Amino acid sequence: MVGPSGAPEAIREIVLLDAFFAQPPTDPRVRQVPGDIGQRDVVFGAIGSEEGLAIFHLASMVSGECEERFDDALRVNLDGGRNVFEAARAATGLPRVVFASSIACFGGEAMQDPNSDRTKLTPQTTYGMTKAICELMVNDYSRKGFFDGRSARLPTVIVRPGKPNAAASSWASGMFREPLKGEPCRLPVRRTQCHPMTGYRTVIDSLIALHNVPTERLSDDRAIGLPAHRVTPILAESVVAELAKERGLTVGPVVDAFDARIQRIVDNWPLGIDGARAVALGLPQPPPLKQIVEHYLEDFGPRPGSLE
Repeated sequence: MVGPSGAPEAIREIVLLDAFFAQPPTDPRVRQVPGDIGQRDVVFGAIGSEEGLAIFHLASMVSGECEERFDDALRVNLDGGRNVFEAARAATGLPRVVFASSIACFGGEAMQDPNSDRTKLTPQTTYGMTKAICELMVNDYSRKGFFDGRSARLPTVIVRPGKPNAAASSWASGMFREPLKGEPCRLPVRRTQCHPMTGYRTVIDSLIALHNVPTERLSDDRAIGLPAHRVTPILAESVVAELAKERGLTVGPVVDAFDARIQRIVDNWPLGIDGARAVALGLPQPPPLKQIVEHYLEDFGPRPGSLE
């Protein structure tokens, strides 16, 4: 990790702030802080004021939740974001802040194909609105010298382990995850729906690479759109079928369960992303789609002797 000196420096401690932790850390450098990002004192206490901080702000309510719970979305995504930014502002030195934004910042009549970092932000969801506002705050806090900020505008990240959640894009992981477990996936969108997706390993590498980009290489627009694949449920099914054949897996079905509310949200998201600016800054391209799913199976698939 690049430190304030501009050279690689050792990581002494990693502080994780979240509402809930499933298990304790295994690395002694990791400290878990349970708490609510909407509470200013909790955020300030977790971040501290030490010099040489690197802050990765990933916390957010997801898209479907934000549409149903507007006030909570403002408290978590906006107030929580401002708490993080103000804590970074109060820290010693000039912390680097990496904010996880979203392609949901785009929407409506301004959308292009593909969308680029120069496409106007006109989000059509509460989730996207909160992400766009935080992007602007990162730009302005950086302009004023409060911290050195960067926003990674993420496509949908696959394959998420666990169970389906309230995100309007939950189907993007589900159409790989459930069938590979031999379970049905209920698909709320059209099978021809095209959507930008990238792998979680690539996102981790991208967040670190964006943190390490020298400040002088960034413009006044600190929001960088990550490159992504165009993926449809039809393409996902073909990749799952190929992997299942190679590995002798029994595949669960993708079941059409059209949800007009989800489809309306997804219709206002981009079909494709131009990630040329990110690549020029040294951020990685995602590997082939099949390899992304193979990574998921390696990291989260059934282990030998397990009952899964």
